[in-house]
Amino acid sequence: MRLGINLGYWGAGMDADNLAVAREADKLGYSVCWAAEAYGSDAATVLSWVAAQTERIDVGSAIFQIPARQPAMTAMTAATLDSLSGGRFRLGLGVSGPQVSEGWYGVKFDKPLARTREYVEIVRRAMSRERLSYEGEHWTLPLPDGPGKPIKLTVHPAREHIPVYIAAIGPKNLEQTGEIAEGALLIFPSAEHLEDTALKHIRAGREKAGLSMDGFDVCPTLPLALGADDGIDALADTFRPYTALYVGGMGSRKQNFYNQLAQRMGYEKEAAEIQDKYLAGDKQGAAAAVPQQLIDSTALLGSVDRIAERMQAYASAGVTTLTLAPAGFTLDERLAALRAGVEAVERAGLA
Repeated sequence: MRLGINLGYWGAGMDADNLAVAREADKLGYSVCWAAEAYGSDAATVLSWVAAQTERIDVGSAIFQIPARQPAMTAMTAATLDSLSGGRFRLGLGVSGPQVSEGWYGVKFDKPLARTREYVEIVRRAMSRERLSYEGEHWTLPLPDGPGKPIKLTVHPAREHIPVYIAAIGPKNLEQTGEIAEGALLIFPSAEHLEDTALKHIRAGREKAGLSMDGFDVCPTLPLALGADDGIDALADTFRPYTALYVGGMGSRKQNFYNQLAQRMGYEKEAAEIQDKYLAGDKQGAAAAVPQQLIDSTALLGSVDRIAERMQAYASAGVTTLTLAPAGFTLDERLAALRAGVEAVERAGLA
């Protein structure tokens, strides 16, 4: 099982630390460094900055938001990043959510599965450097009855094939991800629930496409907090606001994919309470309502030995790249958590 690092969003006050974390992950042999975007920093700029100051680690978008870019622009960006990094780019895509898609980008959040499928097809076609033409429900290239003509990408990626990952939560999205992508970016993954909440759907998609799970990258992100095993509750408290934000406040009441995931993991009542309080403006109450077990089962908390035990569970469940988000109030604490991840993998016999 490989290790990755997720820097999250740039501009949150830890930018200099994030670069130091990425460079240390590169030295420690981490496989990939992901960067996110929502409605602040864009991932492409961050990844180019990180790639320029690292040597071996891959850089990946987690995610490029589909409503933010035309597919041909994403192909241009992916090809450029792959070229500049010497073949180290991984393309992670996702539809975002209705609030960001419609409120920030002015793009209607409808038919996300069909839109994603077409988007991936166009991006792949463009990156293959054939003359780009496409006729679908959401995109038609070139536009008919106009001056447009099929154009070929002029940038040569370092590799023939740039791997595509899709951020997926719902069963239908997970199945389609298995069918059309090389990897799945998962969030709030519980090793105990991973088969039912994700892998069986991904596997169905692979089978639909006549493929096995061989070579498919199951890539969940987990926060990691290093500490004593008798202080797990306090470590879990660190992530209460984060969990409450996603389960309670991401998306609308009817379209919150993280809330639905928590329900599928058996927290129906708790998920409803978190959402009610968060949407009512009681963020503190929402955080307090997050079950400790939900946090503990979707994060890596405690000593290196306890984290190693949890890593074994994720590897057994089918995870191939475990992406860590190392927590800490200082850079030294985050670097210590980063090194603990490597030590835990070695102790678990997964290196």
